[in-house]
Amino acid sequence: MSEILEEPELPEQTQRTTGSGVKKGSELGVVAKAKELSGYILTVTAKSPKRFRFTLTSRLQNYSLDVIENLYLANEVFVGKSEALKEKRLALQHEALTRLKMLTYTAQLAMEQGGILYKQYQQIARLAYDCQNMLGAWINSDRRRFGNR
Repeated sequence: MSEILEEPELPEQTQRTTGSGVKKGSELGVVAKAKELSGYILTVTAKSPKRFRFTLTSRLQNYSLDVIENLYLANEVFVGKSEALKEKRLALQHEALTRLKMLTYTAQLAMEQGGILYKQYQQIARLAYDCQNMLGAWINSDRRRFGNR
């Protein structure tokens, strides 16, 4: 009773640019990458075997949505001169990092148990790694802009 898993294609990203090559109406790069990751996970897990639907599949989906939520919340914090707001923003950024790590581990477990294909796990890990790097760069940028924390 095993279900056949297929490799879904990644959606093509279309973005408008101005004459200078700057993205017009673009959002924070890490948010765009997290949305790409989440979309891919939702596509992949839609075809996962039923026995994983309320365990690994659900966790993957929730972690991916949690990452986006934390990124949006962190981006909405107006830091200004408030130390408390700086700490709140940093805490949200770190929560997103933790969720990305949990997502990657859960994807690995899902692959080992046959819930997703190895190729799908590789794609999830690559996208999560990209998000982690971009998020780390954002945190470092905040540290430079607002002082060491």
